[in-house]
Amino acid sequence: MIIRRLLTTGLGCGLLAVLACGLLPASASAGEPVAPQPAPKVELVLDVSGSMKARDIDGQSRMSAAKQAFDDVLDSVPDDVQLGIRTLGADYPGNNRKTGCKDTRQLYPVGPLDRPQAKAAVATLQPTGWTPIGPALKAAANDVKGGDGTRRLVLITDGEDTCNINPCDVARDIAAQGIHLVIDTLGLIPDATTRNQLSCIAEATGGTYTTVQHRQQLTSKVKQLVDRSNDTAVAPVAVQGGGSCAEAPLLKEGLYTDRETFSQNRWYRIQVKPGQELRAAVSVFDDRTVNTDYGVLLRGVTERGREIVRDDEGGTGRTDAVSAGIRYPKPHADAGTPPETVCLQVGNSFSAPAGVKTTPGLPVELSFDLTRSPHRPSDVAFYGLGRGWWLLGLLAAVGAVAGLLTGWIARWRLNTGRTD
Repeated sequence: MIIRRLLTTGLGCGLLAVLACGLLPASASAGEPVAPQPAPKVELVLDVSGSMKARDIDGQSRMSAAKQAFDDVLDSVPDDVQLGIRTLGADYPGNNRKTGCKDTRQLYPVGPLDRPQAKAAVATLQPTGWTPIGPALKAAANDVKGGDGTRRLVLITDGEDTCNINPCDVARDIAAQGIHLVIDTLGLIPDATTRNQLSCIAEATGGTYTTVQHRQQLTSKVKQLVDRSNDTAVAPVAVQGGGSCAEAPLLKEGLYTDRETFSQNRWYRIQVKPGQELRAAVSVFDDRTVNTDYGVLLRGVTERGREIVRDDEGGTGRTDAVSAGIRYPKPHADAGTPPETVCLQVGNSFSAPAGVKTTPGLPVELSFDLTRSPHRPSDVAFYGLGRGWWLLGLLAAVGAVAGLLTGWIARWRLNTGRTD
């Protein structure tokens, strides 16, 4: 009876050991060193123009709120991020537009962060001059050039550009250079014109726009954007959805951004091959004041209009985004079967209070992923072990042998113990 228990225990331990080895990542068993990721580069571009004197952020001036936020952000910057600071409108107090539009300088160079030195530099700033956003973005793009890491600019301003260069065109030119530079914009108590301009800058480079009304909101958003620089994912690609399935752009796997007006529906298309599973997700961000009780719909249909899958999620005004996601596995078929075109409908039920601008539309982020469908009868249930029942049989056989050996050794030890 004891030997039978030992054999059973040995068999179970052997099989578990084999399964555990199969489930461990190959890199963990190989012990190969992981190559370090290239250091990301981030530059904070801060507006120090005269309008930053306004005292409308939590009872203090916009400049004071920005300084306090920078102190908190600099304390939390990851060690592997190369961070710099550039100002605009910090030095020239005069009325000459030509001179004022050149007023941008690098306050702290992009590189390893010396926190006390960077904080001391920020502490000296006083609201002074013009708002040359376009020239500042041009210079900042040069500040972060070089290297293979991600590049991100975070623009913090309270007004629109006061120079003759359209900053949205500057952002489009930067995007056209192919250096994968993302520009995120934050508007401090912005008016409609400023909001539209900053939204355009962000959209041109796959970045985000956020309205800021409180100091803590500014701190948390800048921290979030700096931390996002460590994300090695590909920057989102700007796309425009169609008014119907027939007008929808045909997309591939990836991350995309779009804008959708209130209560609008937009369409996108993607092809799914037999044996693949489509995983799609959408997030709609309320970057301005909206009415409570809203929702987002993500629906997959065939080109003929038959619904395949859908998800709808609602919100009550307590979050700044609402998301929905779907999964659609395309069954396996014989070789030569063409891919299926799936039409994806993205809709929203947002509405705005009176006086709130509804243009530009709400920011939309879409993610499309095509994976090998797990819904196959011959697949083993354990991911990473391989496919097919033959592997399960091999594992069972190896486990059985290991169990028998363990039982035999245990029996030999028992017999040896009795002899002694």
